[in-house]
Amino acid sequence: MAAAAFSRRDFLRRTSIAAAGLAMTGCGWRLAQVRPSPGSVGDRTKLYIYTWAGYTDEELISRFQQATGLSVVVDIFDSNEVMLAKLQAGGGSQYSIIYPSDYMVRQMRERGLLRELDRDRLLGLKDLLEPYQNPSYDPNNVHSVPASWGTTGLIYNRRRVPEPPKDWGFLWDNRDRLKRQVTLFNDQRETMGLALRRLGYSYNSQDPEQIRQAYEALKELRPAIAQFTTDGWKDRMVAGDLSIAMGYSADAIEAIEENDQLGYTIPASGSSLWTDTMAVPISAPNLEAAYAWINFTLQPEVAAGMTARLKFATANQRAIDLLPPDLAQNPSLFPSQAILDRCEGIAPVGAATPLYDRYWTQLTSG
Repeated sequence: MAAAAFSRRDFLRRTSIAAAGLAMTGCGWRLAQVRPSPGSVGDRTKLYIYTWAGYTDEELISRFQQATGLSVVVDIFDSNEVMLAKLQAGGGSQYSIIYPSDYMVRQMRERGLLRELDRDRLLGLKDLLEPYQNPSYDPNNVHSVPASWGTTGLIYNRRRVPEPPKDWGFLWDNRDRLKRQVTLFNDQRETMGLALRRLGYSYNSQDPEQIRQAYEALKELRPAIAQFTTDGWKDRMVAGDLSIAMGYSADAIEAIEENDQLGYTIPASGSSLWTDTMAVPISAPNLEAAYAWINFTLQPEVAAGMTARLKFATANQRAIDLLPPDLAQNPSLFPSQAILDRCEGIAPVGAATPLYDRYWTQLTSG
């Protein structure tokens, strides 16, 4: 691995690397030298990016800087809601690229927080997998470009859990012997969603009774839960101190590489199918740099390298074709269509949002 890779939802940190270099990169793709955007404010020699942990590394940033002459500053958020709140409060006006998840693209689009993309300035959209040519969360990719996708499932320690958990119900069926040995996400939609799915409901239920039942189910499971954390499980799981962790597929693959006693399963009743995207906020100060970043990461060779190093699934078919067989055929990274058909994307829940908020506060503060 050319540079250290961090988990998809890792600890908050900030990376800044100085610029250098050239105006051309890779295999027939050309990025024009970036010019300041008319009317932009702040340091016009920098591209500020607001993203999830693990979506950039030193190699990616260095190569982009060599191609454009721009300095890159990467700030990290650990939830879509944190990112949204910062932008709504005006604290994100320096960012020209953000990485909202699929359901958050819908919310931000509806609130007028995203710029409509100029497709004539984008290269490589034709290489996207068919489902991402016209995704339901952003028809025709008008406001976003898919950056990565994956599933949510259960990472388990074979020494502590001899039989792989086949479904979410395993947690409830074994909650007595799993006391304080399970971590679930610090993410209300994902964690409330798994309980809804276990009960046979949609991740996106807006039915108050179904949402109440999911909350009550999670209350029953509370003694087994060591922590609500989206990132903090990894070191403990690799060290063998936990039995089961709810985790993203990309993080599971990294953890398994560090401890071969770990396994990953996508629950049989279905799980969340997430997509993280690249988008340009309405307040973006450097549009030229934003388009250059998107085009750079859409290059098949660049996208394949990111998948190989950072272990998340790319939506770029030409990039997938460049991957070694052990990655391209890894069912945790690229599940079968039969499994994907049982999964569900998280979508906004409209008027039910305050109900989710209330139950989540009660669950996590108890």
